[in-house]
Amino acid sequence: MNRPKFPVLPAAAAVPAMLLMLMPLTLLSGCAIAPSPSPSPADPKALIQFLAAEYSTDTRPLLEGIVKDFEAKYPNIDVELQVANWDILDGVYTTMISKNQPPDLLNTNVYAHFAKDGLLNDWNDILSPELKANLSPMLMQMDYWNGAQYAIPYLATVRNLYYNKDIFDEIGLTEPPKTWSELVETARKIKQAGKAEGFGVDLTDNESQAYLSYFFFGAGGGWMKDGRWTINSPENVEGLTFLKSLYDQGLTDAEPTVTTRDEKHRILGNGKLGTMISGNYFTSVVPKEFPGLKWGIGPMPVKDGTPPISFGVQDMLVSFKTDHTNKEALSKFISFLYDDARYESIILREGFLPVTKSVGDKLGAKDQNVKDSLEALRTAKFYPVNHPAWQKVMDGTRKMGQAVLVDRMPPQAALDQLQQIALTKSKE
Repeated sequence: MNRPKFPVLPAAAAVPAMLLMLMPLTLLSGCAIAPSPSPSPADPKALIQFLAAEYSTDTRPLLEGIVKDFEAKYPNIDVELQVANWDILDGVYTTMISKNQPPDLLNTNVYAHFAKDGLLNDWNDILSPELKANLSPMLMQMDYWNGAQYAIPYLATVRNLYYNKDIFDEIGLTEPPKTWSELVETARKIKQAGKAEGFGVDLTDNESQAYLSYFFFGAGGGWMKDGRWTINSPENVEGLTFLKSLYDQGLTDAEPTVTTRDEKHRILGNGKLGTMISGNYFTSVVPKEFPGLKWGIGPMPVKDGTPPISFGVQDMLVSFKTDHTNKEALSKFISFLYDDARYESIILREGFLPVTKSVGDKLGAKDQNVKDSLEALRTAKFYPVNHPAWQKVMDGTRKMGQAVLVDRMPPQAALDQLQQIALTKSKE
């Protein structure tokens, strides 16, 4: 704000010369010319606190570079970046929320319970029309709840069966298994060869909900049907029972409740695991670590007689209401982040599928694998992320492997408990 100028004194107000000489310069200036206005105080910088998930060793330097470039272009906006491994991400943002200091921007895989609690901004008030039109309509619909766009898709993946070709060649296997019976036979042949374990399973805190999904949907079941929770359906019980039978027969890896998906990537890369289900990032991360690895890809095995399925996962961005929310600054940063060149670099270095049409079309035209995966994503099954109870249900899956595989809880009883969690939370 400009300071007010001193008024010019009327001519009749004569002042003796000696007195004029003794008057302060500031007062004299009022008798002659107006002073130059003092500089306006600097406008306060907008602040964006961005809590991002760590996907690989590339994540932090990649995002740090993007933030640095953004701040150079927009010096009036500060972006405080924090990158946390998925193992601790929930704990980090939960602590921030409990202190009433949530991040302005969070990279996560859940959102609906935040929206129900009134914690999130509506992205319709933030996104530019151009970016909104470029994001996948299907994924945007999953991130839409109760009349508002409370999340936007960030990265996506479809899950497939990946296998070690050298192991397959050594024991005379030419095709990846497509059905449960073929999976049993494949895993048994690998196990009997004595050099590797047959099928990698992640029922740790990280991926329990994923492996349950593979066998729920593979049996013709799922998490919900017609808006109702169906966790303890006969199909799901059959799927979990089959998964348990693989473990009981020694056809899985020895530590499905201990070693994570990423650790199993390395076990497969080292030639000690024959097959596992993972996402598109396998094709980027594993060959980089094991450049000599010969690997193949096949569909997710399903129950014999069941049609093939695709299973997709999206991670998203949410914007919390904070005491310094600046929607204009957020809009600029998000548009900068999703700019084609920057966003493409994220996709290629992390090994995910793009959620923008422009980058998807470009990469799909270059790579048939990407094109096929994007096509599979359009018809894929997904987690019920737009249900506020999903976070609590997902939490309930974290000890499912320990309960069913180690503590010998019957699959029906375990899924009955999880169904009750879903029903109870849905009524709150």
